[in-house]
Amino acid sequence: MHQDHAPHHPTTATEWDERYSGEPMWSGNPNQALVDEAAALPAGRALDIGCGEGADSVWLASRGWQVTSLDISARAVERTLTAAQAAGVAVTGLAAAFSDATLPAGGFELVSAMYPVLPADGGSALDKLFGLVAPGGHLLFVHHAGMEEHDAAQEVELLFPADIAAAVRGRDGWDLVTDELRDRHVATGQGAHHAQDVVVLARRRAR
Repeated sequence: MHQDHAPHHPTTATEWDERYSGEPMWSGNPNQALVDEAAALPAGRALDIGCGEGADSVWLASRGWQVTSLDISARAVERTLTAAQAAGVAVTGLAAAFSDATLPAGGFELVSAMYPVLPADGGSALDKLFGLVAPGGHLLFVHHAGMEEHDAAQEVELLFPADIAAAVRGRDGWDLVTDELRDRHVATGQGAHHAQDVVVLARRRAR
């Protein structure tokens, strides 16, 4: 549930497990947007939605974050735990769809969703995303530019950065910190052909 997509999005755990059954898919490096936006944040509790092969989770854990690594694919979570062990850091793995995952309300100072495949679920996914962020915490949501058009023919409506930005503007107690198009430079992995990302960072005001 991470970083790039085949012409047809896998939607089930079985389909995602199949994608993670072969050779490594991604670059092995943390996503630059995460590094850019989170490097200056004080470490706390982080949720990595769609942890994939674990590069983001490992980077966060290496900087002192307490990381929960969530993916619909159990094989992806296994790869993340293996990467964390190899790096000498600890993360908590959770294999579940975002909609089904039991997660603490207000439980994370950072909720990171990098190139996720998140069904909109009639607004319930948005409410859950925002509800997971602790007062004073941040929600980071990043996707490849142009994916809305790419996904127009999909049977399931997905969430994109524009949805997050619009929701922040209409939600009390939140500030939109970043909403911009950025060039992307990735040389390896299945996402390497994407040249730009849309980066949205929102902050929940402290009580």
